[in-house]
Amino acid sequence: MMAAVPDIAVVDPCCARGYTPATLLAGGLGGTEATVLRVMTVLSRDMAITHYQRGRTERDATKAGVMRPLADVFTADATPTLIVINAWKVACKLRKTQPAARIVLWLHNHPGRHNRPMARALTEAGVEVICVSASHARSLRRFLSAGPGLSIDHIHNPIAPGLRPDGTRHDPDRLLFASSPHKGLAQVFARFRTARDAIPTLTLAVADPGYLAWDTGPVPDGVTFLGPLPHTELIAQMRRSLCLFYPQTTFAETFGLVMAEAQSVGLPVLAHDRLGANAEVVATPGQLLDAADDTAILARLLAWRSQRPEVCGNPDFTLDAVCRRWRDRLMSRAARNMERVA
Repeated sequence: MMAAVPDIAVVDPCCARGYTPATLLAGGLGGTEATVLRVMTVLSRDMAITHYQRGRTERDATKAGVMRPLADVFTADATPTLIVINAWKVACKLRKTQPAARIVLWLHNHPGRHNRPMARALTEAGVEVICVSASHARSLRRFLSAGPGLSIDHIHNPIAPGLRPDGTRHDPDRLLFASSPHKGLAQVFARFRTARDAIPTLTLAVADPGYLAWDTGPVPDGVTFLGPLPHTELIAQMRRSLCLFYPQTTFAETFGLVMAEAQSVGLPVLAHDRLGANAEVVATPGQLLDAADDTAILARLLAWRSQRPEVCGNPDFTLDAVCRRWRDRLMSRAARNMERVA
């Protein structure tokens, strides 16, 4: 007997406002929302998908599924599978209204220290956890090691389809930072300021998705703010740059979608070694270093200005590969349920 295709509810209690595939095209979305939309757009081809989003007031039918206000999920009919974005307490709360559902916590962040009780709560509620990288999953297991055993796995975030080098000539003086400013931009400014003292022609373009205001201190000379960009324009900025300039030691990426997409279009990433998922995503040797070492950063920039290294994307991060993993994960449970019924 073939497994039934599961209906899926994607619950996002953390987004600032409702979002759709049109929002993704316009720019200004973070990596979490972009990932949700890309994966669900593919899965919606043969699965019924409904999104419940914080900040949404009206229903909207899209190619990624039907979008509804967050409050609707607590009065919705029974749904076979609920995928909750980041909010473990909401996942546990939904168990009360959806006693028979499969509930998955799709975790895109590192929980703060006050969240250690989540292991027991999630275990008691029968909630699975999907992290976005192997390093993220290892970190979560260590964080929750004192609690009861919890089902923790990982599925990588997908890069946008069709990304590859296209021969665009790059500017050896142009560096790019393409993340929210809370991801270490103040430290990046300090490293850039020092590098520019040695190479006065350097410039730094900052593509801020705009979803979070953050104090980064004085802005160095040579910095240009691009603001939120449509995804196609962000990729164009990557193609024109010497590297993705990300030398900071304070923000540990759980995946690092911008870094993964940079690699896919041939853009080297200058980032800190042994931090978050950096080594998992930036796999080509010679890109990671000690981001607190100005001498090493300058030497790397000088070398890359003479000969930019060739880098490539990871096929495991393609949208097709990621969606296959999601489909296998979701359908395996559906198959087990059908066997019980039979």
